[in-house]
Amino acid sequence: MSSPRILVVDDEPDLRELLEITLLKMGLDVDSAATVREARALLGQKPYALVLTDMRLPDGLGLELVREVAVHHKSTPIAVITAYGSAENAVVALKAGAFDYVSKPVVLDDLRAMVRAALKLSDPAAAPAASQAGDTSRLVGQSPAMQALRTQIARLARSQAPIAINGESGSGKELAARAIHAQSARAGKPFVAVNCGAIPEALMEAEFFGYRKGAFTGANDERDGFFQAANGGTLMLDEVADLPLAMQVKLLRAIQERRVRKIGATVEEPVDVRIISATHKDLARCVENGSFRQDLFYRLNVIELTLPPLRERLDDLPLLVDAILARLAGPGGARLGPGVLDALRGYAFPGNVRELENVLERALAFADDGVIEVGDLLLKGAKLGDAAVVPQPPQTPVSVAPGPTAALEQAAPPPPLAHDALPSNLPDYLSQVERDIILRALNQTQFNRTQAASLLGISVRQLRYQMQKLDIHAPEP
Repeated sequence: MSSPRILVVDDEPDLRELLEITLLKMGLDVDSAATVREARALLGQKPYALVLTDMRLPDGLGLELVREVAVHHKSTPIAVITAYGSAENAVVALKAGAFDYVSKPVVLDDLRAMVRAALKLSDPAAAPAASQAGDTSRLVGQSPAMQALRTQIARLARSQAPIAINGESGSGKELAARAIHAQSARAGKPFVAVNCGAIPEALMEAEFFGYRKGAFTGANDERDGFFQAANGGTLMLDEVADLPLAMQVKLLRAIQERRVRKIGATVEEPVDVRIISATHKDLARCVENGSFRQDLFYRLNVIELTLPPLRERLDDLPLLVDAILARLAGPGGARLGPGVLDALRGYAFPGNVRELENVLERALAFADDGVIEVGDLLLKGAKLGDAAVVPQPPQTPVSVAPGPTAALEQAAPPPPLAHDALPSNLPDYLSQVERDIILRALNQTQFNRTQAASLLGISVRQLRYQMQKLDIHAPEP
């Protein structure tokens, strides 16, 4: 079997020779061209596993080749060589369809890593098994919007360009990012998802870049950061709009230079990660109001992927419901009663698929014999035909036999504070208010914790924790 063939396009003889020798040592066949015209002639004669082109050539721009290869040789990845500090040129090339880029002076280890990734795309048999199936199993739906989304994901997986995923909360941004990773040449490497809004600002640099032993008080061991953990794979920055401006500067440098410096270290270390960012906010508007750096936006927003909200693909509801119930209750473990699908179609789902999962999980807890009825959904404001479906939980307080628990339930709520008055002990006052509200919810639901948690808008686990903290117990039978 012949070796994969690479086309190198560069007008500098010394650099062209260095690239040829490096690729030949990797066991690859190499053809060279010094101009756009020569490259076009070779592309018309032979198939290539990768095209590597300089951006500036005597008779044109490498960007012209990028566009032509993207259109006429779709199965051939093309990478560009950019001058040091020309990040804008790299971004333009990636937007035009380039697979990846390397900067001058060329770091041979980076070049080899990029070539190996490109060869996996050119030879599907060499790709990891995970990328063959693709992790799209949870992106359920056959609507036109979902079919177009899966097509986009398959196309984006062939590139190394940063991707910005836009979509409302709960629409599946992380699932889309995982699907891109699973179908890419990086599928065999780590996928690391980071919620940028959940990291305290004081810890951000240590979490992203790691630290050396003794770098600060408490740094008893050396630790890698998110970039090192995702090395060779994909780093997803979820809710990236929540990053503080100081961290945005450091992140921009790490993305541009592909190097990070641990806290306490004196030298930078190379990292090879593909960045996928996601947010439910409008990043362009964040740039306008000054809360997000324009240069970082430019680096992250090379390719945009927008996820449709659930209300715009209601045709997918039956498939989504079946998939969610199969995951929650097993195949055949739950089914829908009359009118349930109509009730779901009449609901706006501001929380999208995540909210649908929560609604079905809650309804399954209320359902008798695994049959979910309309009343089990507790969808406020949903419409079934012309009638509003607003199920109400039982409102009659439950009488409880006398005892210590009953005394707790019948305890009076804390007296309201006079205008401008302050409680003498805020924690105790708030605990009394919380205790009274939880007891009222439990009484309304006959101490059904699942229903009470739903009324209060918290999880059953949170309710159980609060009951334990406030010493609330179910009444003795």
